[in-house]
Amino acid sequence: IQLLVRRLRGDDKEAECAIAYVEKAVNKLTLRMPHQLFIGGAFVDAEGGKTYETINPTDGSVLCQVSLAQVSDVDKAVAAAKDAFENGLWGKISARDRGRLLYRLAELMEQHQEELATIEALDAGAVYTLALKTHVGMSVQTFRYFAGWCDKIQGSTIPINQARPNRNLSMTRREPVGVCGIIIPWNYPLMMLSWKTAACLAAGNTVVVKPAQVTPLTALKFAELTLKAGIPKGVVNVLPGSGSLVGQRLSDHPDVRKIGFTGSTEVGKHIMRSCALSNVKKVSLELGGKSPLLIFADCDLGKAVQMGMSSVFFNKGENCIAAGRLFVEDSIHDQFVQRVVEEVGKMKIGNPLDRDTDHGPQNHLAHLKKLLEYCRRGVEEGATLVCGGKQVPRPGFFFEPTVFTDVQDHMFIAREESFGPVMIISRFADGDVDAVLTRANATEFGLASGVFTRDINKALYVSDKLEAGTVFVNTYNKTDVAAPFGGFKQSGFGKDLGEAALNEYLRVKTVTFEY
Repeated sequence: IQLLVRRLRGDDKEAECAIAYVEKAVNKLTLRMPHQLFIGGAFVDAEGGKTYETINPTDGSVLCQVSLAQVSDVDKAVAAAKDAFENGLWGKISARDRGRLLYRLAELMEQHQEELATIEALDAGAVYTLALKTHVGMSVQTFRYFAGWCDKIQGSTIPINQARPNRNLSMTRREPVGVCGIIIPWNYPLMMLSWKTAACLAAGNTVVVKPAQVTPLTALKFAELTLKAGIPKGVVNVLPGSGSLVGQRLSDHPDVRKIGFTGSTEVGKHIMRSCALSNVKKVSLELGGKSPLLIFADCDLGKAVQMGMSSVFFNKGENCIAAGRLFVEDSIHDQFVQRVVEEVGKMKIGNPLDRDTDHGPQNHLAHLKKLLEYCRRGVEEGATLVCGGKQVPRPGFFFEPTVFTDVQDHMFIAREESFGPVMIISRFADGDVDAVLTRANATEFGLASGVFTRDINKALYVSDKLEAGTVFVNTYNKTDVAAPFGGFKQSGFGKDLGEAALNEYLRVKTVTFEY
C-alpha cells in the first residue's frame, strides 16, 4: 500500500533512464545535452536512425547530430501521451500533487539555469546574460506560476428552472482536453515551450512538443529534467524534426485534441485548416506582428530612446512583439533619431557567451539572408538607411543593428515584419493623434503596441484605440507570467500566460441533476 501511495504521488525512485549525451566544456561548465527523441519517458533514436546537424550561429560550426523525427515517431509519441492520459498515474494523482510535481520541475530548471542558458546561447545565439534572465528565468517563473493553479481549477453551480415537483441542479466541471500538440518557434526555444507546456500540464493534459528544427537542444534538456522531477512517463514527449512532417502529423492526428502554435501567420493558417479538417481540434495561435510604437513630443525622451532601442533590438530583434514600426512626432523626430544612432554605435556585437556582449548572432543562416534582402528592398523603395543593413564581417550569422528613416506607409518595410534588429521610423504631424492612430492600425497584425507620453488622457485614449492584444504605456517588452498574452486580427487568437491561458487547455462539461 505504501508503495502504491508513493507511486501515485510520483515519489517512486525507479532506475534512471539511460541517456546518450553530447558533452561539451563551455562557459566554465560541462554541458551534457541529450540529442535523441524523447518518447514515453525514454530517449530513443528516430525511425531509421535519421539525424540532422544543429548549428552554432556564432561561428557556423556543427554542435551535434540530433535525431530527426519521422511520421511513425509522431504516432508513437501520441500513443504514449494518450496512454499516459487515459491509463497512467497522471490522471489519478490529485491536482495538488500534480502542482507539486510542476514545482519540483521548476526547482530543477532553476538548479540547471546556467546550463540551460549556455545551451540557448550555443543553439539559438541568445546573449547569455539575457538568456539567464529571460529565456530561462521566465521559464522557471512560468512553471511556478502554473503549478500554483493546479488545485484552483474550479467549476460552478448554476441555478436552473425546476422540473416541478422535482428539483434540479446544474454544475460545471473544467476538464483537461487530452493529448495536446505544442509547436514552438526558434526565437525563445525554452521560454515558448514553457509558456504553453506549463499551462497545458497544469490543466492535467499530456503533451507532444515539437521544438523548432534549428533549436532543439533546450527542449531535450527540459525532457530530461521532467524525468528527474518524477513526472510520469508519457506525459511529456519531445520530437525534434521538420514542421512539414512532425508539425503536420500532429495537426492531422486524430488522437490529438489541441494544438498550441507560435510562428508565422502563413503556417498558422495552414495548421488551423488541418485542425479543422482532421478532427476539429481546439487550436490557439500566436502569429506574426508589426507592432506600432507611438512616441509623442511630450514624452520623457531619454526613456523613449532607451525603451525604443529595447523594443527593436531586444534578443537581436528576434522577438514576436518587437516594435515593427516607430511613429515619432515631427518636433522631436530628428533629436530622437540622432540619440538612437548614438546608442546603436555603443552596442557591442560579439560572442553571446561574453558577459559584455549586447548583440549576438541571428538564429540561423536563412534568417540572416532574409534580413539582408529586407534591407535591400527598403533602400530600393526610397527609405533612408541611417546605419547598419549589412552582415558583420566575421564568422557566424551576425547582422548589424539597423535604422531606417523616411519610411512611407506604402513601403514593404513599413508593412512587413523583419523579425530582426531593424528599426523602422516614420514621422507624424505634431498634435495629429487620430491620424497616427489610423496609420498604426492600418495593418492586418495586432500582437502588441506601445505609446510614450506624459499626458495620461492621451495615453488612455491611444491605448483604447490601438487594435492590439497588448498595449505598453511608457514601457515596452514588459511581459509577466500573470498577465495574459496574445494577439488580435491575423496575429492569432487564444492566450498564453495568466489565468486565461488555462482556458486554452480545458473544456467545460455541464452536469445536471434531478432529485
